[in-house]
Amino acid sequence: MENITWFARALRKAGLPIGPGRVIDAVRAVEAAGFTSRADFYHALQACFVSRPEQRAVFAQIFRLYWRDPRYMEHMMSLMLPSVRGVQEEKAAQAAEKRAAEALLDGVEREAPEIPESDEEQQIEIDASATASGEERLKTLDFEQMSTAEVAEAKRVIARIELPVRPLVSRRTRADAQGRVADWRATMRAALRRGGEVHDFATKNRVQRWPDLVALCDISGSMSQYSRLVLHFLHAAANAKGAGWARVHGFTFGTRLTNITRHLATRDVDAALAAAGAEAQDWEGGTRIGACLHEFNRDWSRRVLSRGAVVLLITDGLDRGAPEDLAREMERLGLSARRLIWVNPLLRWDGFAPKAAGIAAMLPHVSSFRAGHNIASLEALAQALSREDGGGEKARLMQMLQHG
Repeated sequence: MENITWFARALRKAGLPIGPGRVIDAVRAVEAAGFTSRADFYHALQACFVSRPEQRAVFAQIFRLYWRDPRYMEHMMSLMLPSVRGVQEEKAAQAAEKRAAEALLDGVEREAPEIPESDEEQQIEIDASATASGEERLKTLDFEQMSTAEVAEAKRVIARIELPVRPLVSRRTRADAQGRVADWRATMRAALRRGGEVHDFATKNRVQRWPDLVALCDISGSMSQYSRLVLHFLHAAANAKGAGWARVHGFTFGTRLTNITRHLATRDVDAALAAAGAEAQDWEGGTRIGACLHEFNRDWSRRVLSRGAVVLLITDGLDRGAPEDLAREMERLGLSARRLIWVNPLLRWDGFAPKAAGIAAMLPHVSSFRAGHNIASLEALAQALSREDGGGEKARLMQMLQHG
């Protein structure tokens, strides 16, 4: 029973909603199923602790590390500690595996791995970045300067950022006793039922609806680290209850456009981003912004922008294509969207100027131009989404572009 209790504690640390009642049910289920079959033991615990399909990946990883793998502690330490090249084999963590390691190692003192002595001189690279940081310092730290531990903490902070949005007022109306618009048709129909006498005036109000959020995220080599954190930001927006968005659509682009909307709908963030990364084959590759925007405008614009969607374009704007083609596609995208917000991590530099041909071609067609290099900039972006007048740095840079 004690082992099952600790196993349930690890699952709860990993995000599964497990209370004392489920632990008692699990103990009773194991007593009934017995320990003779490993498969029966696994499925008995899964039936008691897993209530949603997206929780299965986390459960499977923690079960493997806790019950089935005799060297699970050594493997988890290798996932959580900074990597030491030449000491251990590099192995990419599967979906939810680091999350399972964090849950099982919660409160465990971690020691650095021992480096074997050798007569030959070895060159060892160690990530010596600071691993302990306050939340305020973490918010202003550039994503590219973060250590592994700081990136993990940044993901947790990003998941808590809310994306408020104002509802859109539709032209359609519906009956409302407290409405401000007179409904003459309903009033006359009610009067006809009473022999032509008007007793009350019917009123109505305009219907409010929520807009869609569409994100186009650059995953080329210069944007890879920023894109990973921004995708965590989008996943939190797609799965937040009561956020106000009708639907969140996600696209990645480098040398080609990839629709990852269905992956963002997966509640487990590790599994969602692992599936999105597997489908986007051009990760950390080249950049063809104009061609990818042309593909989006041709194949997806009418499908996802027809309801007054807000578009987030996350890219540094460094494109090798023809500037006139990029400007034409940006103009069409800006006219199709209710608001087009460009998030550019290059704005972290104080001396940033729109000198690149791609940036100069894109800037006139966006509604807002904002930085996206740290948590504070993402929080400012979340506030800008709820305001109609948040132009960011566009006005200042447009003056530089006109006088440059």
